[in-house]
Amino acid sequence: MARLISKLLMALTIGLFLSGALPAPAVAQGQVNPTAKAVKEEDLLNALNGAGAAISGRISIQDAKAANLIQPEGQVWRAYKNDTLPRIGAIALLGMLIVLGVFYAIRGKIRIAGGPSKQRIQRFGAVDRFVHWLTASSFIVLGLTGLNVTFGRSLLLPLLGAESFTALSVFAKYLHNYLSFAFMVGLLLMFLIWVKDNIPGSVDLAWFKAGGGILKGSHHPPAKRFNGGQKLIFWTVIIGGLLMSLSGWHLLFPNETSGVAELQFHSVVHGVVGMLIIAVIIAHIYIGSVGMEGAFDAMGRGDVDLNWAKGHHSLWVEEEIKKTGGKAIVSGAAAAE
Repeated sequence: MARLISKLLMALTIGLFLSGALPAPAVAQGQVNPTAKAVKEEDLLNALNGAGAAISGRISIQDAKAANLIQPEGQVWRAYKNDTLPRIGAIALLGMLIVLGVFYAIRGKIRIAGGPSKQRIQRFGAVDRFVHWLTASSFIVLGLTGLNVTFGRSLLLPLLGAESFTALSVFAKYLHNYLSFAFMVGLLLMFLIWVKDNIPGSVDLAWFKAGGGILKGSHHPPAKRFNGGQKLIFWTVIIGGLLMSLSGWHLLFPNETSGVAELQFHSVVHGVVGMLIIAVIIAHIYIGSVGMEGAFDAMGRGDVDLNWAKGHHSLWVEEEIKKTGGKAIVSGAAAAE
């Protein structure tokens, strides 16, 4: 009988303990009680394996990186991805749009000095235009699909719904991955065919001092084939595009990296540089379309109005006339054909 009573008391004690009627074992000072309601994730991670250290398990495969269960540095990267990068993007993109809107309201469209003429001059050949549009079109798609990664969940998901947004994002991911190779090819070709005309010089300093002639009442300073502003765009695209390509390559092929920390580093570079380049390209698109009369013709049809060319690239016009004996200048009708 005594043995039976002892067993019943033991079973009752275990039941009370499991049900929470009895207090849990005391937690030693300096440790974290994982069952506490107010426990912080950071405190729990530090208690498990020391502050700032990764939490790893045991594995039987050769890839040692697979043993990592939790990497505390990932919390910093998550905060960057969910908060810092969207903030950088919003400031860069919305800021540029606001600046361009104010500029257009004050300055208006930059007109051709003296008005359009009946003569035109060849500005870019077929190869130049192909390389430009290959790089430009692939970058536009890459920019839009990349922005979807950062802003899509907060902007598009509520509008499209979960299923449509998921389908769009999967399609956007494939576009982003495969068109990145077209962008890298275009970037390389752009560098090879235009680098000789984009070396900065004293003429460009004078161009910047004069504000490029885009301010109201200012004159257009002399410039060669590419002016100071275009050279700035060129080197921004080349250097920024190179950083985007290198970081994107590591993101496409993560097995070639040394670990999660390196992938996160490349993700930061890719995101921040991408936002800044998109902002710069928005300004470039503005000047090449609604911001300046006659500018789009250069890449649209290859030849430009002679008065436009003399106003924006007077030194280049002189070089072309001397080089071709005046044959570079044709009538408007002949150029259109």
